[in-house]
Amino acid sequence: MAHSIVFMGTPAFAVPSLKVLLREGYDVKLVLTQPDRPIGRGQRVAFSPIKELALEHGLSVLQPEKLRGNEEVFDKIREARPDAIVVVAYGQFLPRSILDLPSFGCVNVHASLLPKYRGAAPIQWAIAQGEEVTGVSTMFMAEKMDAGPILLKAECPILPDDTAESLSPRLAALGGELLAETLRKIFDHSIQPIPQDEKLVSFAPLIKKEDGVIDWKKPAPEIARRIRGFFPWPGSTTTLEGKIVKVSEAVAIEGKAAPGLVLSCDEEGWRVGTGEGLLLIKQVQIPGRCCQPACEAARGLRCISPGSKLGE
Repeated sequence: MAHSIVFMGTPAFAVPSLKVLLREGYDVKLVLTQPDRPIGRGQRVAFSPIKELALEHGLSVLQPEKLRGNEEVFDKIREARPDAIVVVAYGQFLPRSILDLPSFGCVNVHASLLPKYRGAAPIQWAIAQGEEVTGVSTMFMAEKMDAGPILLKAECPILPDDTAESLSPRLAALGGELLAETLRKIFDHSIQPIPQDEKLVSFAPLIKKEDGVIDWKKPAPEIARRIRGFFPWPGSTTTLEGKIVKVSEAVAIEGKAAPGLVLSCDEEGWRVGTGEGLLLIKQVQIPGRCCQPACEAARGLRCISPGSKLGE
């Protein structure tokens, strides 16, 4: 008889893991995901990617606003009698009462090589911090965030032009396959959890909109990494004569100019001074327009030219 699973997840990153559970023939008794939220300018209410997949497969779905102290949800999870609870980017902490329910424990898929980058935004911060390799980890969950004993890890290179948007699907697919291997080894008692080394811990806190504001005093390579790491959200922004300009693609190059000073605008882009080196801005979005090559934006912006100052 197939092992029974309760799955908790919300964004697209969690979809490959749920697909793997279905592919492997597990009995997914219940799916928990975040409540439906309004999105976009029209504030259309949208299902999470996990809810869409669950409904396609006729799975039971719960969407509680909170887990802690929610006796109704606790009773439904208990009635499902899960052998394991699988959590992938769910978006809520699990109280001890739920952590203790499944006979084989609660298993989490996390998008970093733990104990590095514990927290809500490991993909974004790994890119922003200049890592060349990241990966996924599976672990038994504990009450402390991302601190449980590690089960398995798998590495994934970060390519020079990777953004959070391009790297996330690769890590999601890798996480799904690692989850399948992890569960097989848990259920046949052939895996040994390894406690995390607290001396090696680093954190990847939730990203705020202000994290995307470009600080031109920082070195160009750091600014370029943050632009890639924070794409598509919150995006990287600066100002030009009081107007917000979103920078979606840029590379660090050699040269020197005052921080924020536009040295040149040509077919390659805008060359802008930083605290160290130049930043060549290739793609931008200006108010009222779609993302476009910086050279095209310059032709439509009379206020951008050599000598212009960004960030003021």
